[in-house]
Amino acid sequence: MGKLDGRVVLVTGAARGQGEQEARLFREEGAEVAVADVLDDRGRDLAKELGALYVHLDVSREGDWESAVDGVTEAYGRIDGLVNNAGILRFNTLIDTPLDEFMRIVEVNQVGCFLGIKSVAARMADGGTIVNTASYTGVTGMAAVGAYAASKHAILGLTRVAALELAARNIRVNAMCPGAIDTAMSNPAHLDPTGASDTEEASRALDRFYRKLVPLGRIGRPEEVARLALFLTGDDSSYITGQPFVIDGGWLAGVNVV
Repeated sequence: MGKLDGRVVLVTGAARGQGEQEARLFREEGAEVAVADVLDDRGRDLAKELGALYVHLDVSREGDWESAVDGVTEAYGRIDGLVNNAGILRFNTLIDTPLDEFMRIVEVNQVGCFLGIKSVAARMADGGTIVNTASYTGVTGMAAVGAYAASKHAILGLTRVAALELAARNIRVNAMCPGAIDTAMSNPAHLDPTGASDTEEASRALDRFYRKLVPLGRIGRPEEVARLALFLTGDDSSYITGQPFVIDGGWLAGVNVV
């Protein structure tokens, strides 16, 4: 018996990184999974490997959401869960951030999450779950990622309001707040896996950096975030809703000065 037997879950940004690991784990735990992404080739390959459904989804477009939800319900007859994982990150000081860059981050991270809640909850079976991916930067500040942090703070607000509004249908809504996780977002070396030596050196440099910064002494793994998503999607969290869950190796706890 898997923890998600009989459930149908849509995961956005599922072609790689955290989303990929969430899709893999959810399938292992018995869920029917819809792999949703704009990376069509990679997403289709993963869906084929897992025996899952692939749906093209630009999370910032309402029409894409409508088509994706139609595809999932046509394939499986229902939808029980959503993991709003898709997101983008850009580095810039606030005063150097162009408006179009700020707005694109808001469109993908914040509007994408809003549209996911709006589109899926309307068609979701009572008793469903929504897991929104916020960030460590959604509960604190971080220089040079102002647009990203603003969008992730907004996701916590959306999570709490959605939890209140959907509670009567026993739909639970929670948020994950990852710190640095070893994906393409935190480690650009993942974007060019052909340069093995460069990838290894970049990973070693990141390891040295996070060994000093994070109390647990390392960058997080996407598999670890996937396990939190599983907990919040499954019955083990049946009395939890409207809450942020920080998964950051202790980063938010404070700073070592010795």
